[in-house]
Amino acid sequence: MSENLKRLSEQGVSIWLDDISRERLRTGNLEALVRDKHVVGVTSNPTIFASALSKGDAYDGQTRDLATRGVDVGEAVRAITTYDIRWAADVLRPVFDVSGGVDGRVSIEVDPRLALDTEKTVAEARALWWLVDRPNVFIKIPATVEGLPAITRALAEGISVNVTLIFSLERYRAVMDAWLAGLEQAKANGLDLSKIESVASFFVSRFDTEIDKRLEKIGSPEALGLRGKAAVANARLAFAAYEEVTAGERWQALKAAGARPQRPLWASTGTKNPEYPDTLYVDQLVTSGTVNTMPEKTLDAAADHGKIDGDTVRPYYEDAWNTMAALKQAGIDYDDVVKVLEDEGVDKFIASWNELLGTVESELRKAV
Repeated sequence: MSENLKRLSEQGVSIWLDDISRERLRTGNLEALVRDKHVVGVTSNPTIFASALSKGDAYDGQTRDLATRGVDVGEAVRAITTYDIRWAADVLRPVFDVSGGVDGRVSIEVDPRLALDTEKTVAEARALWWLVDRPNVFIKIPATVEGLPAITRALAEGISVNVTLIFSLERYRAVMDAWLAGLEQAKANGLDLSKIESVASFFVSRFDTEIDKRLEKIGSPEALGLRGKAAVANARLAFAAYEEVTAGERWQALKAAGARPQRPLWASTGTKNPEYPDTLYVDQLVTSGTVNTMPEKTLDAAADHGKIDGDTVRPYYEDAWNTMAALKQAGIDYDDVVKVLEDEGVDKFIASWNELLGTVESELRKAV
């Protein structure tokens, strides 16, 4: 076992793998990562599934069956992706049981084309919850304005939710409000709050990519000196907001009724800039009560040379505020940055979903 990943786990960070594929499942690779590299959860998204479907022959048998039955491409995608999610959930079920339902979780995202439609997002969340039919699944709902009431309604029905595509501190606070409202409604509905889990996926590396591009365009020495600092500062301030909210009366009342916290999850943790350390968004975001979901490349880098040395979030709130103030002084429009990132995030997942549909449609045609 990796000592670095062991230390990371001992610091209270749950290590999740940001990837899934039928090949990974059938070869036992996921089981090996759970056994050897402290992986205790899995996240998926349309991009990951599009990549998985485009490689190898692992999906050929199921695709032939779906083609023989004459199902349409949308239902075929649902059948294929939920099959993988169920399998992964079963692999991780022992972790789920040992952790009391905290970890051992597998996430599947609602159709991203529904991100701006509350009613359809809720209906899709219900359908995926029913189709996967595993207690350790998370339904991923994007943190768009239209997604917020869907988050509340899903949680109120007892559906565990991974809130995705969070970039801004303001939107993150709105997500936490939607989470609390969902639990309050679930309590009023007589549900067992201890069975309802949630995480909030705060995206990291994309934030640096967008801000670095703007800093380089500004070009001043002060601006250039801030490259690679924004994402960590933003994430640290998100955790500060989380601590503030969970110290409040609304959460304390729900906690007393058996509710579990909505853990912050660091997503998009693979560094995009090769000049930065490849474990930057692991080493600099270590604090208890969080999740870090990593692509396998980042997981391997953290295992090999990660610098895990105590809490790197809570002691650095003042530094984070200073960084954000310096970015504003340099001419960075935070509100515009996060709007661009959210719009791009939805668009990228829609593009990947359409790619997935196209791949499955092609495979169905070939199978007939």
